[in-house]
Amino acid sequence: MNTTALQGLKVLDLSRVLAGPWASQLLGDLGADVVKVERPGAGDDTRSWGPPWVPTAEGEPSRQAAYFQCANRNKRSIAIDMATPEGQTLIRELAAQADVVLENFKVGGLKAYGLDWESLKALNPRLVYCSITGFGQEGPYAHRAGYDFLIQGMGGLMSLTGRADHEEGAGPQKVGVALVDIMTGLYATIGVLAALRHRDATGEGQHIDLALLDVQVAALANQAANYLTSGVAPKRMGNAHPNIVPYQDFPTADGDMILAVGNDGQFAKFCAVAGHPEWAVDERFATNPARVANRAVLIPLLRQATVMRSTAEWIAALEAAGVPCGPINRLNEVFADPQVLARGLKVDMPHPLFGSVPLVANPIRLSATPVQYRVAPPTLDEHGATVLRDWLGR
Repeated sequence: MNTTALQGLKVLDLSRVLAGPWASQLLGDLGADVVKVERPGAGDDTRSWGPPWVPTAEGEPSRQAAYFQCANRNKRSIAIDMATPEGQTLIRELAAQADVVLENFKVGGLKAYGLDWESLKALNPRLVYCSITGFGQEGPYAHRAGYDFLIQGMGGLMSLTGRADHEEGAGPQKVGVALVDIMTGLYATIGVLAALRHRDATGEGQHIDLALLDVQVAALANQAANYLTSGVAPKRMGNAHPNIVPYQDFPTADGDMILAVGNDGQFAKFCAVAGHPEWAVDERFATNPARVANRAVLIPLLRQATVMRSTAEWIAALEAAGVPCGPINRLNEVFADPQVLARGLKVDMPHPLFGSVPLVANPIRLSATPVQYRVAPPTLDEHGATVLRDWLGR
């Protein structure tokens, strides 16, 4: 049987909602033993963030939200009241055995409980301690609460997302999933793995200070580079690309499609398929810089051409010619797509209350230490006794 990449690693997860749990789920998928500490009687906030609710094996609503299931597989749940001295002592005992602690409390929120970085480092110098907050451990906003939607606005993402000002329905728009939380979870995982590499080489643990705002600004990528280089703040462009044309959605005879032309050769191939080879040699459109400069002229011409065939007809013809394109799928179409099916991106995990729960697979494909789906998202305190036995010998 193949081992997992992080087999033997112990992670104490004090986080809740999404960014922290996303990181701990990823560590759990890679083989870590993740213990999720939850509030007695209530658990993680997202357990009640429904509907939809996961149905029981008999098909009845369980009052366990689908939201919780998305970020909590491969973990064991233990209910501990950290507001009590007994709970604080127990968490410290678990932290003394842990390799990693994840938490997303407000800055200074755990210090009163003796569960902050300095307190736990004194118990376990090899500990990697990751703090996830909205704005980081210092700065004028450090003590503010941070939420994904708020950060998407403050960090500039919403200024880039949505229809252009002159179009109907214009205005700033958030991304349809809590993308900042997800990205922060990924950065947290990377930081933890880097800190563990350092710990294994030196014996020294360390603190990771991760802020949602920092992550969102870092993820502005080419748009940030465009601004820092030019001094001009990019504007919302709907589905268009600021640096590449044509690279957006186009109407078809029965819907819409995405055309993602990445170079001049692909544009010439598109023109041939569309029956307009003259566009590829027109000096206004022959090169990408020219197409960007003459976007307002070219895009209406392309739209007049794309409405003449169905989405399926365009995709078949353009794929045959080597021009990147694709449909705009709803989620029912996503999970019925033959490529998604072939890659096994939906998994069903056995569950003691629900029979099974449907989840999205981990996309990491490791040839020697593959991801394993060992434990379904747990019920509250499902593993309290076994955690105390395995970690503390009780």
